[in-house]
Amino acid sequence: MNINLTGRTALVTGSTDGIGFAAAKGLADAGASVIVNGRGQDKVNAAVARIGGPARGVVADLGDAAGAEALFAAVPHADIVVSNAGIFQPADFFDTDDDIWDRHWQVNVMAGVRLARHYLPLMREKDWGRFILIGSESAFNIPVEMIHYGVSKTADVALARGLAKRMAGTGVTVNAVLPGPTLSEGVAAMLKDQLEPGQSLEDAGAAFVKASRPTSIIGRAASTGEVANMIVYAASPQASATTGAALRVDGGVIDTLM
Repeated sequence: MNINLTGRTALVTGSTDGIGFAAAKGLADAGASVIVNGRGQDKVNAAVARIGGPARGVVADLGDAAGAEALFAAVPHADIVVSNAGIFQPADFFDTDDDIWDRHWQVNVMAGVRLARHYLPLMREKDWGRFILIGSESAFNIPVEMIHYGVSKTADVALARGLAKRMAGTGVTVNAVLPGPTLSEGVAAMLKDQLEPGQSLEDAGAAFVKASRPTSIIGRAASTGEVANMIVYAASPQASATTGAALRVDGGVIDTLM
């Protein structure tokens, strides 16, 4: 399959590292003009330099409406939008106050809502577009160590399904991509304190998966590139009949048939 996104503009939020960066790089490699987004100018500049080609960066914090408006002013239109910006914070349910819940809701859910309100009508006018929300296997496999995060990701999957139905009859598709444990920079930081002498990050990731996600079929954490491959496919012309879906890249963690 030859995915060609030449002539398309792709916005990937939270794309200075991790899954977001891998997605931005994959879309650029497929020919798209990519817009990198992050909260810090230095990290945005570094990511743009690593991608090269027709990539540019926009600094905006999507944790509130003002940040979203700043992004829209800089990027009025995009053919492909990957709503990837997100946060996670392990914490026991009884220790999570309203601020933690609200922060996760604003970044993980409302950022996607605001992106959809702005970009989907513009995609509909052109009768072509790809809108992708990055969910998580935690949407269906709520982690007891961060229930607040799981709830926000369940909302992302529901949002993608509802928006896909709202865009019915157009050339615009909306999907959720559900990674499982992935060796992103954020996960690496979480695992750093668990590394044993001489243990590689990959081995630590596999140990975490086996202990905390025992239903995993692959028995290891995915790479960011493996997740990005699904995102690039969902953004492609070839994915025209894929919409309203929860596309799993979870290594088989979610132990259901559907």
